[in-house]
Amino acid sequence: MTQTQFTPRVFSGIQPSGGLTLGNYLGAMKRFVDMQGPEFETIYCMVDLHAITVWQDPAALSHNTRELCAGYIAAGIDPEQSILFNQSQVPEHAQLAWIFNCVARMGWMQRMTQWKDKAGKNTQNASLGLFAYPALMAADILIYHATHVPVGEDQKQHLELTRDIAIKFNNDFGVDFFPVTEPVIEGAATRVMSLRDGSKKMSKSDPSDMSRINMTDDADTIAKKIRKAKTDPDALPSEVDGLEDRPEARNLVNIYAALSDSSAAQVLADVGGKQFGEFKPMLAELAVEKLSPISSEMARLMGEQSEIDQILARGAEKARAIAAPILKQTYEIVGMVGAASR
Repeated sequence: MTQTQFTPRVFSGIQPSGGLTLGNYLGAMKRFVDMQGPEFETIYCMVDLHAITVWQDPAALSHNTRELCAGYIAAGIDPEQSILFNQSQVPEHAQLAWIFNCVARMGWMQRMTQWKDKAGKNTQNASLGLFAYPALMAADILIYHATHVPVGEDQKQHLELTRDIAIKFNNDFGVDFFPVTEPVIEGAATRVMSLRDGSKKMSKSDPSDMSRINMTDDADTIAKKIRKAKTDPDALPSEVDGLEDRPEARNLVNIYAALSDSSAAQVLADVGGKQFGEFKPMLAELAVEKLSPISSEMARLMGEQSEIDQILARGAEKARAIAAPILKQTYEIVGMVGAASR
Protein backbone atom coordinates (compact mmCIF):
# COMPACT_ATOMS: atom_id res chain seq x y z
CA MET A 1 0.00 0.00 0.00
CA THR A 2 1.45 3.38 -0.97
CA GLN A 3 1.76 5.95 1.78
CA THR A 4 -0.66 8.84 1.28
CA GLN A 5 0.74 12.35 1.59
CA PHE A 6 -1.77 14.40 3.56
CA THR A 7 -1.97 18.19 3.44
CA PRO A 8 -0.60 19.57 6.74
CA ARG A 9 -3.88 20.65 8.34
CA VAL A 10 -4.80 21.65 11.89
CA PHE A 11 -8.25 21.14 13.39
CA SER A 12 -9.45 21.98 16.86
CA GLY A 13 -12.58 23.18 18.61
CA ILE A 14 -14.05 24.40 21.88
CA GLN A 15 -17.52 23.71 23.27
CA PRO A 16 -19.73 26.82 23.35
CA SER A 17 -20.86 26.16 26.89
CA GLY A 18 -20.34 29.74 28.06
CA GLY A 19 -17.95 31.48 30.41
CA LEU A 20 -14.67 31.69 28.49
CA THR A 21 -11.74 31.88 30.90
CA LEU A 22 -8.00 32.51 30.82
CA GLY A 23 -7.68 28.72 30.73
CA ASN A 24 -9.52 28.58 27.40
CA TYR A 25 -7.32 31.36 26.04
CA LEU A 26 -3.91 30.04 27.11
CA GLY A 27 -4.78 26.36 26.80
CA ALA A 28 -6.43 26.60 23.40
CA MET A 29 -7.18 29.89 21.64
CA LYS A 30 -3.70 31.42 21.89
CA ARG A 31 -2.24 28.19 20.59
CA PHE A 32 -4.73 28.21 17.70
CA VAL A 33 -3.55 31.70 16.78
CA ASP A 34 0.11 30.67 16.99
CA MET A 35 -0.49 27.85 14.49
CA GLN A 36 -1.90 30.18 11.82
CA GLY A 37 0.57 30.70 9.01
CA PRO A 38 2.07 29.08 5.92
CA GLU A 39 2.98 25.79 7.63
CA PHE A 40 -0.62 24.57 8.10
CA GLU A 41 -4.15 25.00 6.87
CA THR A 42 -6.03 25.87 10.07
CA ILE A 43 -9.67 24.95 10.80
CA TYR A 44 -11.25 26.04 14.07
CA CYS A 45 -14.72 25.17 15.24
CA MET A 46 -17.36 25.91 17.85
CA VAL A 47 -18.40 22.34 18.64
CA ASP A 48 -22.07 22.96 19.41
CA LEU A 49 -23.08 19.33 18.75
CA HIS A 50 -20.76 18.30 21.59
CA ALA A 51 -22.30 20.93 23.86
CA ILE A 52 -25.74 19.30 23.69
CA THR A 53 -24.51 15.96 25.07
CA VAL A 54 -25.86 17.57 28.26
CA TRP A 55 -29.00 19.71 28.16
CA GLN A 56 -28.47 23.31 27.06
CA ASP A 57 -30.85 26.24 27.23
CA PRO A 58 -31.42 27.04 23.51
CA ALA A 59 -31.09 30.83 23.90
CA ALA A 60 -27.94 30.41 25.97
CA LEU A 61 -26.43 28.02 23.42
CA SER A 62 -26.99 30.55 20.61
CA HIS A 63 -25.46 33.34 22.70
CA ASN A 64 -22.49 31.22 23.79
CA THR A 65 -21.76 30.10 20.24
CA ARG A 66 -21.57 33.70 19.06
CA GLU A 67 -19.55 34.73 22.12
CA LEU A 68 -17.04 31.93 21.49
CA CYS A 69 -16.71 33.04 17.87
CA ALA A 70 -16.13 36.60 19.10
CA GLY A 71 -13.49 35.23 21.47
CA TYR A 72 -11.70 33.38 18.68
CA ILE A 73 -11.55 36.49 16.52
CA ALA A 74 -10.62 38.85 19.36
CA ALA A 75 -7.80 36.47 20.35
CA GLY A 76 -6.32 36.81 16.86
CA ILE A 77 -7.87 34.12 14.66
CA ASP A 78 -8.31 35.66 11.22
CA PRO A 79 -11.42 34.33 9.41
CA GLU A 80 -9.66 35.06 6.10
CA GLN A 81 -6.65 32.98 7.11
CA SER A 82 -8.36 30.22 9.10
CA ILE A 83 -11.69 28.48 8.54
CA LEU A 84 -13.99 29.42 11.43
CA PHE A 85 -17.47 27.90 11.80
CA ASN A 86 -19.88 26.13 14.13
CA GLN A 87 -20.01 22.36 13.87
CA SER A 88 -23.76 21.92 13.35
CA GLN A 89 -23.60 23.87 10.07
CA VAL A 90 -21.41 21.17 8.48
CA PRO A 91 -23.56 17.99 8.48
CA GLU A 92 -20.63 15.87 7.30
CA HIS A 93 -19.38 15.80 10.93
CA ALA A 94 -22.47 13.90 12.12
CA GLN A 95 -22.56 11.69 9.02
CA LEU A 96 -18.97 10.53 9.43
CA ALA A 97 -19.58 10.08 13.16
CA TRP A 98 -22.14 7.36 12.37
CA ILE A 99 -19.57 5.48 10.29
CA PHE A 100 -17.14 5.77 13.21
CA ASN A 101 -19.80 4.58 15.67
CA CYS A 102 -19.71 1.38 13.63
CA VAL A 103 -15.89 1.23 13.65
CA ALA A 104 -15.24 2.03 17.32
CA ARG A 105 -15.68 -0.72 19.91
CA MET A 106 -17.77 -0.50 23.08
CA GLY A 107 -14.74 -1.36 25.20
CA TRP A 108 -12.86 1.62 23.77
CA MET A 109 -15.67 3.99 24.73
CA GLN A 110 -16.12 2.53 28.21
CA ARG A 111 -12.46 3.19 28.98
CA MET A 112 -12.78 6.94 28.36
CA THR A 113 -11.94 8.75 31.59
CA GLN A 114 -14.21 11.69 30.80
CA TRP A 115 -17.18 9.36 30.33
CA LYS A 116 -16.53 7.87 33.77
CA ASP A 117 -16.08 11.32 35.33
CA LYS A 118 -19.10 12.99 33.74
CA ALA A 119 -21.54 10.10 33.96
CA GLY A 120 -20.32 9.03 37.39
CA LYS A 121 -22.47 6.35 39.01
CA ASN A 122 -25.50 7.52 37.06
CA THR A 123 -24.55 5.96 33.72
CA GLN A 124 -28.08 4.72 32.99
CA ASN A 125 -29.38 8.30 32.95
CA ALA A 126 -26.51 9.80 30.93
CA SER A 127 -27.22 10.53 27.28
CA LEU A 128 -26.08 8.20 24.52
CA GLY A 129 -24.42 11.28 23.02
CA LEU A 130 -22.23 11.73 26.09
CA PHE A 131 -21.09 8.11 25.76
CA ALA A 132 -20.52 8.21 21.99
CA TYR A 133 -19.14 11.71 21.62
CA PRO A 134 -15.48 10.61 21.23
CA ALA A 135 -16.55 9.08 17.87
CA LEU A 136 -17.97 12.47 16.88
CA MET A 137 -14.72 14.10 17.99
CA ALA A 138 -12.85 11.67 15.75
CA ALA A 139 -15.17 12.63 12.88
CA ASP A 140 -14.60 16.34 13.57
CA ILE A 141 -10.89 15.80 13.03
CA LEU A 142 -10.84 13.19 10.28
CA ILE A 143 -13.56 14.73 8.07
CA TYR A 144 -10.82 17.25 7.19
CA HIS A 145 -7.96 14.70 7.14
CA ALA A 146 -6.41 16.86 9.86
CA THR A 147 -2.83 15.91 10.57
CA HIS A 148 -2.35 17.89 13.79
CA VAL A 149 -4.65 18.76 16.69
CA PRO A 150 -3.67 21.16 19.49
CA VAL A 151 -5.25 19.66 22.60
CA GLY A 152 -5.02 19.94 26.35
CA GLU A 153 -3.90 17.02 28.48
CA ASP A 154 -7.55 16.27 29.33
CA GLN A 155 -8.36 15.53 25.68
CA LYS A 156 -5.27 13.44 24.93
CA GLN A 157 -7.13 10.16 25.51
CA HIS A 158 -9.82 11.15 23.00
CA LEU A 159 -7.19 11.93 20.40
CA GLU A 160 -5.64 8.51 21.00
CA LEU A 161 -9.09 7.06 20.28
CA THR A 162 -9.23 9.10 17.07
CA ARG A 163 -5.95 7.52 16.02
CA ASP A 164 -7.29 4.04 16.88
CA ILE A 165 -10.42 4.66 14.79
CA ALA A 166 -8.36 5.87 11.81
CA ILE A 167 -6.06 2.84 12.01
CA LYS A 168 -8.94 0.36 12.35
CA PHE A 169 -10.88 1.93 9.44
CA ASN A 170 -7.79 1.83 7.22
CA ASN A 171 -7.07 -1.78 8.20
CA ASP A 172 -10.71 -2.92 7.87
CA PHE A 173 -10.96 -1.64 4.30
CA GLY A 174 -7.36 -2.06 3.16
CA VAL A 175 -6.83 1.64 2.50
CA ASP A 176 -4.53 4.43 3.62
CA PHE A 177 -7.33 6.97 3.70
CA PHE A 178 -7.44 8.59 7.14
CA PRO A 179 -4.28 10.11 8.64
CA VAL A 180 -3.08 9.05 12.07
CA THR A 181 -3.39 12.50 13.60
CA GLU A 182 -0.63 13.92 15.81
CA PRO A 183 -1.50 15.66 19.09
CA VAL A 184 0.14 19.03 19.73
CA ILE A 185 0.52 19.42 23.51
CA GLU A 186 2.95 22.20 24.31
CA GLY A 187 3.32 25.57 25.96
CA ALA A 188 3.87 26.85 29.49
CA ALA A 189 0.20 26.91 30.51
CA THR A 190 -1.66 24.23 28.58
CA ARG A 191 -3.49 23.58 31.88
CA VAL A 192 -4.29 26.75 33.81
CA MET A 193 -5.18 26.24 37.45
CA SER A 194 -7.54 28.04 39.83
CA LEU A 195 -6.32 31.32 41.35
CA ARG A 196 -7.73 30.11 44.71
CA ASP A 197 -6.43 26.52 44.64
CA GLY A 198 -3.45 25.58 42.50
CA SER A 199 -4.39 21.89 42.60
CA LYS A 200 -7.65 22.44 40.67
CA LYS A 201 -8.15 23.40 37.05
CA MET A 202 -9.46 26.92 36.40
CA SER A 203 -13.17 26.44 35.70
CA LYS A 204 -16.22 28.52 34.90
CA SER A 205 -18.22 26.23 37.21
CA ASP A 206 -16.23 27.14 40.33
CA PRO A 207 -18.58 28.98 42.74
CA SER A 208 -15.95 31.68 43.33
CA ASP A 209 -15.53 34.19 40.51
CA MET A 210 -12.17 35.08 42.10
CA SER A 211 -10.88 31.62 41.13
CA ARG A 212 -10.71 32.52 37.45
CA ILE A 213 -10.08 35.30 34.98
CA ASN A 214 -12.98 35.56 32.58
CA MET A 215 -12.24 36.69 29.04
CA THR A 216 -14.98 39.30 29.49
CA ASP A 217 -13.36 40.81 32.63
CA ASP A 218 -12.26 44.45 32.38
CA ALA A 219 -8.76 45.66 33.25
CA ASP A 220 -9.55 46.55 36.88
CA THR A 221 -11.14 43.15 37.53
CA ILE A 222 -8.20 41.27 35.98
CA ALA A 223 -5.70 43.20 38.12
CA LYS A 224 -7.78 42.73 41.30
CA LYS A 225 -8.07 38.95 40.82
CA ILE A 226 -4.32 38.57 40.33
CA ARG A 227 -3.53 40.72 43.37
CA LYS A 228 -5.83 38.52 45.47
CA ALA A 229 -4.64 35.19 43.99
CA LYS A 230 -3.59 32.63 46.60
CA THR A 231 0.17 32.30 47.07
CA ASP A 232 2.60 31.07 49.74
CA PRO A 233 4.94 33.13 51.97
CA ASP A 234 8.21 32.12 50.28
CA ALA A 235 10.12 34.08 47.64
CA LEU A 236 10.08 32.86 44.06
CA PRO A 237 12.85 30.36 43.25
CA SER A 238 15.42 30.90 40.52
CA GLU A 239 14.86 27.48 38.94
CA VAL A 240 11.79 25.42 37.97
CA ASP A 241 12.65 22.65 40.44
CA GLY A 242 11.95 25.12 43.22
CA LEU A 243 8.27 25.21 42.25
CA GLU A 244 7.75 21.59 43.25
CA ASP A 245 5.06 21.30 45.95
CA ARG A 246 4.17 24.96 45.39
CA PRO A 247 1.12 24.67 43.09
CA GLU A 248 -0.07 28.29 43.37
CA ALA A 249 3.40 29.65 42.68
CA ARG A 250 3.82 27.31 39.72
CA ASN A 251 0.46 28.37 38.30
CA LEU A 252 1.22 32.12 38.43
CA VAL A 253 4.70 31.61 36.94
CA ASN A 254 3.23 29.47 34.13
CA ILE A 255 0.58 32.11 33.39
CA TYR A 256 3.27 34.80 33.21
CA ALA A 257 5.38 32.60 30.92
CA ALA A 258 2.47 31.86 28.58
CA LEU A 259 1.36 35.50 28.37
CA SER A 260 4.93 36.64 27.67
CA ASP A 261 5.69 33.86 25.14
CA SER A 262 8.54 32.56 27.26
CA SER A 263 9.22 29.54 29.45
CA ALA A 264 8.88 29.13 33.19
CA ALA A 265 12.66 28.76 33.38
CA GLN A 266 13.16 32.10 31.60
CA VAL A 267 10.67 33.84 33.90
CA LEU A 268 12.33 32.49 37.04
CA ALA A 269 15.77 33.52 35.77
CA ASP A 270 14.41 37.10 35.80
CA VAL A 271 12.23 37.09 38.93
CA GLY A 272 13.89 34.52 41.18
CA GLY A 273 14.24 35.90 44.70
CA LYS A 274 11.30 38.30 44.38
CA GLN A 275 8.40 38.13 46.81
CA PHE A 276 4.85 37.82 45.49
CA GLY A 277 4.19 41.38 46.57
CA GLU A 278 6.56 42.41 43.79
CA PHE A 279 5.73 39.68 41.27
CA LYS A 280 1.94 39.98 41.32
CA PRO A 281 1.89 43.60 40.08
CA MET A 282 4.18 42.54 37.22
CA LEU A 283 1.80 39.71 36.32
CA ALA A 284 -1.26 41.97 36.66
CA GLU A 285 0.26 44.57 34.33
CA LEU A 286 1.14 41.90 31.75
CA ALA A 287 -2.29 40.25 31.97
CA VAL A 288 -4.13 43.55 31.53
CA GLU A 289 -1.90 44.46 28.57
CA LYS A 290 -2.61 41.14 26.83
CA LEU A 291 -6.22 40.44 27.84
CA SER A 292 -8.11 43.73 28.08
CA PRO A 293 -7.91 44.38 24.28
CA ILE A 294 -9.43 40.92 23.77
CA SER A 295 -12.35 41.59 26.13
CA SER A 296 -12.96 44.97 24.47
CA GLU A 297 -13.04 43.46 20.98
CA MET A 298 -15.31 40.64 22.16
CA ALA A 299 -17.75 43.24 23.48
CA ARG A 300 -17.65 45.12 20.17
CA LEU A 301 -18.29 41.97 18.15
CA MET A 302 -21.16 40.88 20.40
CA GLY A 303 -22.76 44.20 19.54
CA GLU A 304 -22.53 43.25 15.84
CA GLN A 305 -24.02 39.76 15.87
CA SER A 306 -24.92 39.84 12.18
CA GLU A 307 -21.19 40.18 11.47
CA ILE A 308 -20.52 37.05 13.53
CA ASP A 309 -23.28 35.12 11.76
CA GLN A 310 -21.88 36.08 8.35
CA ILE A 311 -18.40 34.94 9.36
CA LEU A 312 -19.78 31.59 10.56
CA ALA A 313 -21.80 31.08 7.36
CA ARG A 314 -18.78 31.78 5.14
CA GLY A 315 -16.64 29.49 7.29
CA ALA A 316 -19.18 26.67 7.02
CA GLU A 317 -19.12 26.93 3.21
CA LYS A 318 -15.32 26.68 3.19
CA ALA A 319 -15.40 23.76 5.64
CA ARG A 320 -17.95 21.84 3.57
CA ALA A 321 -15.81 22.29 0.46
CA ILE A 322 -13.17 20.15 2.20
CA ALA A 323 -15.48 17.82 4.15
CA ALA A 324 -17.97 16.81 1.44
CA PRO A 325 -15.45 15.12 -0.90
CA ILE A 326 -13.86 13.27 2.04
CA LEU A 327 -17.26 11.97 3.18
CA LYS A 328 -18.11 10.94 -0.40
CA GLN A 329 -14.87 8.96 -0.65
CA THR A 330 -15.56 7.38 2.77
CA TYR A 331 -18.98 6.22 1.58
CA GLU A 332 -17.44 4.79 -1.59
CA ILE A 333 -14.83 2.87 0.45
CA VAL A 334 -17.54 1.46 2.74
CA GLY A 335 -19.70 0.51 -0.28
CA MET A 336 -22.61 2.93 0.03
CA VAL A 337 -24.57 2.73 -3.22
CA GLY A 338 -24.99 6.14 -4.86
CA ALA A 339 -22.00 7.70 -3.12
CA ALA A 340 -20.22 8.28 -6.43
CA SER A 341 -23.01 10.56 -7.64
CA ARG A 342 -23.19 12.72 -4.50
